[in-house]
Order: sequence, then C-alpha cells, then structure tokens
Amino acid sequence: MNAKASKYGKITVKYIILIALSILWIIPLFTLVVTALKAQSDFISGISMFQLPEQIAWSNFSNAMTKGRLFLYMKNDLIISCLKVPLGIFLSSMTAFALTRLKMKHSTGWFVFLLIGMMLPMQIALVPISIIYNRLNLINTYFGLFYVYIGFGVSFMILILHGFLKGIPKEIDEEAYLDGANKWQTFIRVILPIAKPALATLLITDFVSTWNEYLLASVIINDNSLKTVPVGLMTFVGEHGTDYGYLCAGVLISIIPVLIVYLIFQRYFVEGMAGAVK
Repeated sequence: MNAKASKYGKITVKYIILIALSILWIIPLFTLVVTALKAQSDFISGISMFQLPEQIAWSNFSNAMTKGRLFLYMKNDLIISCLKVPLGIFLSSMTAFALTRLKMKHSTGWFVFLLIGMMLPMQIALVPISIIYNRLNLINTYFGLFYVYIGFGVSFMILILHGFLKGIPKEIDEEAYLDGANKWQTFIRVILPIAKPALATLLITDFVSTWNEYLLASVIINDNSLKTVPVGLMTFVGEHGTDYGYLCAGVLISIIPVLIVYLIFQRYFVEGMAGAVK
C-alpha cells in the first residue's frame, strides 16, 4: 500500500506542477487577448488587467490592419520568409548531405567551422553590415535582409540536418547507386524524402525566427513600406502614449501565419528533433 500510495503521490505532484506551469503559460496569452478587446478609455477608467470590458472594441483589429498598415507589414514578412526559409533549408540540406554521405576530407573540421556562425552574436555584425550595405546600396531592400538571414540561419539548420542524416544507414545510398542513381538523384529522391521530419522541423523553427526577427530588420529596413511585422508593430507605439488594445490586436493578428505553419507541420516536429539529437 505504501508503494502504491507513493506512486500516486508522485503522479499527483507531477500533475500539479504541470497544471501550474500551464497556468503560467496561459496567463500572458489571456492578458494579451483581453487587452486587445479593450478601448483606450478602458485603460483610463482603471479596469482590471484580467477583466473583460463592457463593450468589446472590435475596431482595434480593423484599425491594426488599415490604419496600422499591418497587412502591408505581413506581406513584406511573408515575401522574405517564403524566399529565405526554403532556400536556406535547401542549401543546408546539401551541405549536411556532403558532410555526412560523401567522402569529404576534413568533414568534421568543416562541420565545426560552419557551426562557428552559431557562436557569434549578430550584434557584433551590425556595424560592419551597416557600412557595407550603405556602400552597396542594399539598405531598404528585400535582398539585403534576405542575404543576412541566410547567413545567420544556415549554421543551426546544418546542425539539425547533420544529426538527422548521420542516423540514416549508408546502405540506402549504396542501393541507390546500384540502381543507377547518381549523387544528385540520391540526394533529391532518396535522402530528402527520408529527412522529411527534420525538414519540417526546420521549416517551423526557421519560419518563426525569420517572421519574428527584429534587430537586423530594424537596422537594414528604414522605409515604412518595406518594414516587416516586428518593426512595423513598433510604429504602433506613440511618442506620448500607446493604445495597448490597438497594439495587442496587431500582435494577435500577426501570429496567424506562424500558427498556420505550425499546425500544418507540427506532426513532424517531435520526430525531427529526436532524429537531430541522435
């Protein structure tokens, strides 16, 4: 009985901890939603942060899309994300394939060298990037932002794909070569389909990080018509005051594309991360 009681006690404690953590995670989301439904007058009246207003200000959402130009910022972010993410994954997958499946000299050394990009904070590159981009007239261009996103993103992708591809038996490659496939065909028709979980994982994580990136976008993009969502949302903050209902409504709208991408590919997410750890 004591052993059984101890077992149920541990399970109870575990569920209590999980429930507490869930509440801690839900509270910020709940306050974000409640704040998005409030008018500016509700904040002046001293209404509680967790209290719903008597009259819901649905206009916050329409104003965020029209007056706040959020639709334009989302379009800019989608253009950059939809170009950068697939290309970055493709380049990283080719690199990981070469490091793990081909007979390369010093492949471990090259792998470590490529991972150095993860160790360097992007803050140290802001001044050189600004100087070079000003000389090359790349400030306020999609390509300028796209280029640095690729550079800062490939190291993490190579790390994930290297771990996943290394766990695929090399006998599969040999069978493909015996069937007449060359290295390119083996990569496209054999390895990439097997690596679908890892690719889907990278698609989710890289899309989220690209969509939410603020620092580089704020330095490279100054033109209001080219701003991405994180930089564009900062225009909602006024010099003498901020309408937090208006701002939170914009934040809620901006997470819709990320949520859609996650829901489409989430079934591959856990499997892809597990393979990367191996």
